[in-house]
Amino acid sequence: MTKKELNNHRLFSEANHEALHFVTRRHFLKDSVTGLGAMALGSLLAGCDWLGSKDKSAIVFDSANPLAGKPPLFPGRAKSVIYLHMAGAPSQLELFDYKPDLIKLDGQDCPQSLLEGKRFAFIRGVPKMLGPYAHFAQRGQSGAWISEHLPHLTTVVDELSFLKAVKTDQFNHAPAQLLMHTGSARLGRPSIGAWASYGLGTENSNLPAFVVLTSGGRNPDAGKSVWGSGFLPSVYQGVQCRSEGDPVLFINNPEGISNDMRKASIDAINEVNQRSYKEFKDPEILSRISQYEMAYKMQMSVPEAMDISDEPAYIHEMYGTHPGKESFANNALLARKLVEKGVRYVQLFDWGWDSHGTSAGDSLEISFVNKCRSVDRATTALLLDLKQRGLLDETLVVWGGEFGRTPMQENREGKVQAYKGRDHHAEAFTIWMAGGGIKKGTSYGETDPVGYSAISGQVSPYDIQSTILNQLGFNHETFTYEFQGRNFKLTDVYGRVINEIIA
Repeated sequence: MTKKELNNHRLFSEANHEALHFVTRRHFLKDSVTGLGAMALGSLLAGCDWLGSKDKSAIVFDSANPLAGKPPLFPGRAKSVIYLHMAGAPSQLELFDYKPDLIKLDGQDCPQSLLEGKRFAFIRGVPKMLGPYAHFAQRGQSGAWISEHLPHLTTVVDELSFLKAVKTDQFNHAPAQLLMHTGSARLGRPSIGAWASYGLGTENSNLPAFVVLTSGGRNPDAGKSVWGSGFLPSVYQGVQCRSEGDPVLFINNPEGISNDMRKASIDAINEVNQRSYKEFKDPEILSRISQYEMAYKMQMSVPEAMDISDEPAYIHEMYGTHPGKESFANNALLARKLVEKGVRYVQLFDWGWDSHGTSAGDSLEISFVNKCRSVDRATTALLLDLKQRGLLDETLVVWGGEFGRTPMQENREGKVQAYKGRDHHAEAFTIWMAGGGIKKGTSYGETDPVGYSAISGQVSPYDIQSTILNQLGFNHETFTYEFQGRNFKLTDVYGRVINEIIA
């Protein structure tokens, strides 16, 4: 080969290398006509919609506007969801599951039948039975048994539908929270809020479809993974907002930067992205443009949407709110404002419900009672406020924890604690729902005389997830997303709709 030919070959190789530098794996698969190209086509198409096993209608992933509103598979009774999660697991035996027999057994050794072959997080040896640290009374026309610790909730008990025999297979906080919200005790799966955002989009293009609010001073044990998007596009993950300080971190312009300058910078970035899209036709670039636009819209709309100071005095009195502070009450009022403005899924996490009895800070006598007081008034106000605005019928409200508490007193390291407390319990606990097409004033499921395990109407986290999706207009068995060669569902291979509580 001559020197000239060698030089031409070198130049050709450099040009090819430069061209290949811009060829992503997606472009390689997209441009292939046969073989891998055909395989990729099916994968890409499957990743952009969900197909029912019989119904072939699909949700199309619009990369230019991924949060655009979409119709459900069938008419849903609920347009939005407010999920109130009491992180740490409140004791059902002090709130909703009244057990007179447990009062009689207080202080006696736990029967071996409740211990043999069982695993507990902290109980060792033979613990003592623990009667309820609460007085109960029947309330409302439904006659539901409600604890004295929730005096405000007793006034709206006929709006509620109780699930008295929920069972999970996790007795540690983080995996139990993941299972409750993502359908898996392991990391990496999309949260139910992300699924709802993917399926329905948002009714307000200036706000996220999925908003998360936390109180109690800490995030849940499972961290932000409980509102993550998993293998769904990241645009569907929950956006964490705050009731104290800036509603979203870094939402305000840096010092010396005006709104016009911020908009100009976004326009410049998107112009570069538009040029890149014209050259490479990569739909992910359009999604990136959409996210920049959403960030700017949020900067304009979120501060107003998250401001509760302009609410009338009677609303603040009703909820017990204090604008500018971090509190469950503030978050409950924000939840109403957000669904009123078209946000699809609002998730409230309130930390501090882990009542082991090792100290005053996690005791049934003190901290548990205080936690009840901190949420009772605001939860009741949320239901009443939604109802008076005509929103409760189309908003599904869910309240509960990740598991229950034992009917025995915790005896960590085999020793009785200084305060009253209960260990984690996966066998049975209570969750309630209201609004969104759920039966009013009803109860489904029953536990044994000491509240240890279900004797009828047992349901699982998958059943709860199936029911939430059903109320939003989706069949949990056909609402899927292809990932790593298989169709994934929120409920995996489990779950049934709890028709017994649907109106």
